[in-house]
Amino acid sequence: MAVTYWPLRSNAHDEQVIKVLLSPRSLATRTALVLLIGLGLVQIAGLTIHALDRIDVQRTAQARDAAVRVISMYRSVALTTLEDRAAVVAEFDLRDGASAWIADTPISEALPVMDPAAQRQFRGAMLLVPIPVQQRPREFVLRGGANAERTAVGLRLPDGKWLNVTLDMPPLRPWHSLNFLSAFLMMTVTAAGLSLWAVRRLIAPVATLAAAAEALGRDVNAPPLPETGPSEIATAARAFNTMAERIRRFVQDRTFMLTAMGHDLRTPITRLKLRAEFLEDDELRGKMLADLDELEAMVASTLAFGRDVAADEPVAAVDLPELARTVLDETADARPDCAEKLSYAGPDHLTVRVRSLAMKRALSNLVLNALSYGGNACVRLAPPEAGQLTLLVEDDGPGIPPAELDRVFQPFHRVETSRNRETGGSGLGLPIARNILRAHGGDVLLANRAGGGVRATVVLPV
Repeated sequence: MAVTYWPLRSNAHDEQVIKVLLSPRSLATRTALVLLIGLGLVQIAGLTIHALDRIDVQRTAQARDAAVRVISMYRSVALTTLEDRAAVVAEFDLRDGASAWIADTPISEALPVMDPAAQRQFRGAMLLVPIPVQQRPREFVLRGGANAERTAVGLRLPDGKWLNVTLDMPPLRPWHSLNFLSAFLMMTVTAAGLSLWAVRRLIAPVATLAAAAEALGRDVNAPPLPETGPSEIATAARAFNTMAERIRRFVQDRTFMLTAMGHDLRTPITRLKLRAEFLEDDELRGKMLADLDELEAMVASTLAFGRDVAADEPVAAVDLPELARTVLDETADARPDCAEKLSYAGPDHLTVRVRSLAMKRALSNLVLNALSYGGNACVRLAPPEAGQLTLLVEDDGPGIPPAELDRVFQPFHRVETSRNRETGGSGLGLPIARNILRAHGGDVLLANRAGGGVRATVVLPV
């Protein structure tokens, strides 16, 4: 048997990563994204509402402070003698770009007239400072306002002069409070963490149900799901356990039926063989014994296909390359003329957990199928990628019609229709191989190669 090593390359892992990044497939990820996006939108809306409210509060506070400051200046000037007004004005606290002066005319700075609502608010704030009635200002000139960077106020003094004041309005700062931002950020992180935790808790039963379904696909005798938790989850678990029990009962009934059929058929076959031995015609006796041997082999194959071929064998760690080489060696021993047409390519050692005898039978069926129909068999094994292992069995034969690629896995279906076991077999080798591989959670597919021949692709979880 010739052994060659050909490197195998695949971009399946990179494609899977790109798909996950572009479109999350798991229910937990999608639910978490919806909740987090919703939480983000709610938080943005809350921050916007808070900012607008803070702006209104700061605007009101600024107008009140400006009004109190201006009316305080006016009071100081109004209650002072004419000779001392200049000195009083000079002593005003004119920080932050403020200015004040006494003139014969009201202020004429190029600012828009303050809107009526702002004027009422400004004049109402000026009442906070007590002034004798006879000294109160009778005329006002109010320019600028809440949205302007500067406010100009002109107040007429009792003697007809005008006290003109300009004030720079500080910019509004809705995020002035660092404690608020820290608390808001902490609330957001806490809410996001609780959302993720809740999603994991709520989606966990779905993952458990999926794992149980996969375990049932590998082993029909897998343990049942616990029927606990919320009513919906308990109902789903109860329905799943009922379905699993029905499947187990169906498999058992089918196995018992086929076992009984096999037992009943072998008895008359044995009797026919004994009677054929008494035939005097050697040629006729040989043909009858050959037909009976073929019938007995078909019964054995049917029983092997019908029963659960892997139910009683435990799962164990197996060196898959060594198992594949053993299958090739045994095939070469059985068919010495084809020894040079068998080859293996792949790693020297790779441990997987499978049912050894069942997996050996599946690989043997695939190799014999390639050798019988393609004239050669090359087994290629690739290292595991993205949680799965790929094994290829290739031949250089004429290939299979595209319409027959999946139908050959049907029991007793053969592309070669002569029904001759020497050329077409019993039609159960590929179905048995697929049953075994699917019992391991994997599968096998057939495809025609571009250069001729057929490729059987075996996929197994690791």
